[in-house]
Amino acid sequence: MKYYSTNKQVSEVTLEEAVVKGLAADKGLFMPSTIKLLPKEFYDNIESLSFQEIAYRVADAFFGEDIPADTLKQIVYDTLSFDIPLIKVTENIYSLELFHGPTLAFKDVGGRFMARLLGYFIQKEGKKQVNVLVATSGDTGSAVANGFLGVEGIHVYVLYPKGKVSEIQEKQFTTLGQNITALEVDGTFDDCQALVKSAFMDRELNEHLQLTSANSINVARFLPQAFYYFYAYAQLKRAGKADNVVVCVPSGNFGNITAGLFGKRMGLPLKRFIAANNRNDIFYQYLQTSIYTPRPSIATIANAMDVGDPSNFVRVLDLYGDDHAAISAEVSGATYTDAQIAETMKSVWETENYLLDPHGACGFRALTEGLRSDETGIFLETAHPAKFKDTVEEIIGEVVQIPEKLQTFMQGEKKSLSMSKDFAVFKQYLLSL
Repeated sequence: MKYYSTNKQVSEVTLEEAVVKGLAADKGLFMPSTIKLLPKEFYDNIESLSFQEIAYRVADAFFGEDIPADTLKQIVYDTLSFDIPLIKVTENIYSLELFHGPTLAFKDVGGRFMARLLGYFIQKEGKKQVNVLVATSGDTGSAVANGFLGVEGIHVYVLYPKGKVSEIQEKQFTTLGQNITALEVDGTFDDCQALVKSAFMDRELNEHLQLTSANSINVARFLPQAFYYFYAYAQLKRAGKADNVVVCVPSGNFGNITAGLFGKRMGLPLKRFIAANNRNDIFYQYLQTSIYTPRPSIATIANAMDVGDPSNFVRVLDLYGDDHAAISAEVSGATYTDAQIAETMKSVWETENYLLDPHGACGFRALTEGLRSDETGIFLETAHPAKFKDTVEEIIGEVVQIPEKLQTFMQGEKKSLSMSKDFAVFKQYLLSL
């Protein structure tokens, strides 16, 4: 399988090059040259397969030509050592709980898969150290850091905006040590992402260091997120509710929904998608106007979605041939204020006894407002509510229990380096390594 750049100014590369480079030389994002349609019999019998069996079939379609079958199977099975259950919240709305992995967030799937795949390539080629740069607005940092923790030949640098991630999220990547370094940037998530992108484009840096990204711009991070859309469908099919399925994805950098759209392109029988935004409604505005207008991000209580220039938007455009009408036919949008998010969390807790995190609340609300009577809705509950403990407790007026996995992180000591948002300062730091 070859991978091309969304900017189409450079020649196609192998999977290994796409994963190790992260970003194409022309600043585009890599896309697989073909998206394989999975056979009808796979969908006919999907409800009888385990999560790992389903995921391996999907992974094989993208990575099977480049990785030995037993190695790929081991990577998939190691990655998915936890369940992703579909939980009924109302008569026709289900929550896909993506927070049962090691860091209690959906990014555990992509982070763990990429760590294992990159580790395989480094070992295979006998490469020197690879340096992973990752910008985070919250959960990416912890998922990637924990996924790569202790992996030989890889050092991870997590860039995060000072004072703009929750304490629990921060503790999950600042307390690890070993091959993980946390850089506390005096700026926003967009500033962190700009530093990472600039580093990849800097020739001097790339001659000095082997750099790659573990943000959803990396194909090995975002493609595995397709796995759980297939598994959600299988679980609905078991429940006899698999007709007219609508999936609502709380969206920030748009890697997650892009993976779902890939699944649909592979034949997964999903009717349509809803992209739920907080006040950072850049995609929603694009759907209304057909004009993409990035702008500085706004801080909200759904902080992982505080993205003003979603990286993966170019992948959505590429997938649909830059056709606004085609995108609008399969994806609709919704946008909510902090007050609306809080109101949804409180009412769902009181009426359904189901605790939403602020991101999942956007997804649930969009379904309640946009689901038709003959449709079944799935929203992605992207992180455990305890990761936003103070916010959630203030909204519901009750104490939120912290799961054991999170308590362990909370006991660790924060270790981070302060970093300016000025690229020259960041570059000097990397050159001194």
